[in-house]
Amino acid sequence: MRFPILTVAASAALGAATPLTSRNPANILLARAEPSSSLACAASSWPPNTIGSDNAPQEPSADLASMLAQVSASNIEATIRKLVSFGTRHTLSTQNSSTRGIGAARDWIRDEFARYAAASDGRLGVEVVGYVQGVDGSRILFPTLISDVVATLRGSDENRVYVVSGHYDSRISDALNYEDDAPGADDDASGVAISLELARIMSQPGYPLPKASIAFVAVAGEEQGLYGAEFLAQTYANATPRVNVEGMFTNDIVGSPKGGTGGSRNDPHVIRLFAQGLPALSVEGSATRETRLSIGGENDTPARQLARFVKEVAENEATGMNVSVVYRLDRYLRGGDHRPFLEAGYPAARFTEPHEDYAHQHQDVRVGADGTQYGDLPEFVDFEYVARVARVNGAALWSLAAGPGMPRNVRVNTAALSSDTTLYWDPPSADYAGGYEVVWRPTSAPFWTGVLDVGPVVEATLSLSKDDVVFGVRSKSADGLRGVAVLPFPGSR
Repeated sequence: MRFPILTVAASAALGAATPLTSRNPANILLARAEPSSSLACAASSWPPNTIGSDNAPQEPSADLASMLAQVSASNIEATIRKLVSFGTRHTLSTQNSSTRGIGAARDWIRDEFARYAAASDGRLGVEVVGYVQGVDGSRILFPTLISDVVATLRGSDENRVYVVSGHYDSRISDALNYEDDAPGADDDASGVAISLELARIMSQPGYPLPKASIAFVAVAGEEQGLYGAEFLAQTYANATPRVNVEGMFTNDIVGSPKGGTGGSRNDPHVIRLFAQGLPALSVEGSATRETRLSIGGENDTPARQLARFVKEVAENEATGMNVSVVYRLDRYLRGGDHRPFLEAGYPAARFTEPHEDYAHQHQDVRVGADGTQYGDLPEFVDFEYVARVARVNGAALWSLAAGPGMPRNVRVNTAALSSDTTLYWDPPSADYAGGYEVVWRPTSAPFWTGVLDVGPVVEATLSLSKDDVVFGVRSKSADGLRGVAVLPFPGSR
């Protein structure tokens, strides 16, 4: 069905809704003045919108608001302190003790997930998956069992999954020291605590089942080479049929808003979200890469579209947070568990606190000559902050899983010169009965600024030139929930 929109008058602003233009929708939480310069996003105001309306954040549904209100800082604190109590969780540490080492931590995490599963009325399934990693000549000194604990909330869709993960292994100054205590409170008991807390809440039988499944995960082997995440990503990718992971988030070092010298930097309402640019050539191929470059799609990769979605659904009063999207794979000299998922061709991104304190990462527990306490200890974790980060994750995951999937095979007609733009797409699934929205932004703007609801069609023509803006198409279900936007590539009906 074709949906021509050639002369649509400018619509009114969305009342009190906050448009996702240049300003930060959560700036009221930060009490900061907006920048004023030619490099600010306000400069990205051309071409002006003459169709549709301003893009605005998606507010939480009643179910989601209830879930986010349940997130408990005291539960998160208890989880972090329990994981620290195992002494070390180094990947090479003992797996035969019930009180010390990574094996004891793994079993405790499994039992916690199983406790939530028992109360879920069959909604949550728990398994421990893994393999034996051989000596790698680097950080695996002897054959070692790598175990991932996975709790899956089963959705109604046949094959659509979202993953949230933290790593439960830890380390100190020497990456090969698997004997001494490695508390790992921030890195990364904080991330594991988020997986556990969200599984506890979202699996409760009082809430509806989501459309897509959600996998709440704790992986091992991150500090030794991302081994657990690599195994899980490849397990999904090599399944028959291939598991359709439409989004993955790793929470790694999300325990404190303070950093810098003596904790001088403090942003208690900010979480960074790292989103990769160009996928590896092994993922999208040289022909697709060339096309992407030719149409200016470098900033519209699946990971960055996922990050844009998070910003739209997770900056609100219910989370109390600002999502600071960083257009980069990760920090310099660092890596994370989202990378193996990206390399497997899945959209993935990393949550990390705004200011890292390196005295409390990868450090032997000790007191320096100047009185500085080193070590990744629980006293340096802000449990209320971790709870707010959990709400950001919860808002993103539930909005994704309860909403529609992504449209497929999105194309833009480039067969002839035209000042209008014609887009085509296929439904997310054969039985999809919802509608769609076309979104756009100036090429120099970071987030979608304009939106037009085109209804239950698979073709639309807009009186806006594809030469001047970046377009995306996203699904919109009957209950008004939106999906992740997809960049159109040149094509035809």
